[in-house]
Amino acid sequence: MTELTGLPAGNTGGSLRANRIRLLAHELVNHALDFFFPPRCIRCQRVGSLLCSGCQALYAPPAPLIEPGSPLAECRATAQFEGAIRDAIHALKYENQRRFAEPLSERLSAEFARSGWQPTGITAAPLHEARLRARGYNQSALLAERLARSVGIPYRPDFLWKIRDTQPQVGLNGRERALNVKGAFRASGNATNQMILLIDDVYTTGATLRECATALLEAGANQVWALTVASTKQRDVVDSPPMT
Repeated sequence: MTELTGLPAGNTGGSLRANRIRLLAHELVNHALDFFFPPRCIRCQRVGSLLCSGCQALYAPPAPLIEPGSPLAECRATAQFEGAIRDAIHALKYENQRRFAEPLSERLSAEFARSGWQPTGITAAPLHEARLRARGYNQSALLAERLARSVGIPYRPDFLWKIRDTQPQVGLNGRERALNVKGAFRASGNATNQMILLIDDVYTTGATLRECATALLEAGANQVWALTVASTKQRDVVDSPPMT
C-alpha cells in the first residue's frame, strides 16, 4: 500500500515525489479553473479569491490550548468554527472543492509562524482506507501538504495511518468521541525521534488528535503539536478520555 490509502509507503522517497507531482497537477487544474471561472469569496462574493483578505480578517485565532495530561504539547487553531471559515471547510471536506485547501493552508502558515514550534516533520490526521476511497481525498492531507511546502518542512504521510474505520464523530459527545477513536490509529517507526506537527481541519473535543498523538509518541516521537483551521466552542471544555 502507498500513503494514498493512508498506509506507510515502502518507497518513501518515491511516494513523497508522487505526492508533490499530484499536488502540482491539482494546482495547475485550479489555475485553469480560475482563468475560466474567476473565484468569488465564499462570504462576500467579491471576485478575485475564494476567501478574500477582508473576510478572513474577521476571524481571529483563539488562544492556544494546553491540556493537562494530554499527549499533545499544544493545540492551535486559526479561527472559531463559524461563518466563512466553517463554509470554506465544508466546501473542502464535503463538496469536493479542493481549491479551498489553498486559502485555508495559508491561514495555517500564518498561525504556524506565530507558534514558535520547530517540527522536523508535518503529517495529517489520516482517513481509513474505506473512507478515503469513498471521498477520493483526505482534506487534512491537502492542507498539510501545502503547509509543509510553504514552510519548508517535510510532509510525512508515512508517519501515521488509521487501522479501524470508525463511525463519524458528528453528533457524539466528548466521551463518545474518545471511545469511538480509541486505538484507531497506528504510527510507523519513521516517527521515532521526530518532532511532529499534526494537521486536521477542525478541533472539536480533540479526541482524534489525542489518539493520533498517542500513537506517534508510542512509536517513539519526541513531541507532537496540533494545528487546525478551526476549533468549535466545545474546545473550551474538554471531556477527559474514558478510563480503560
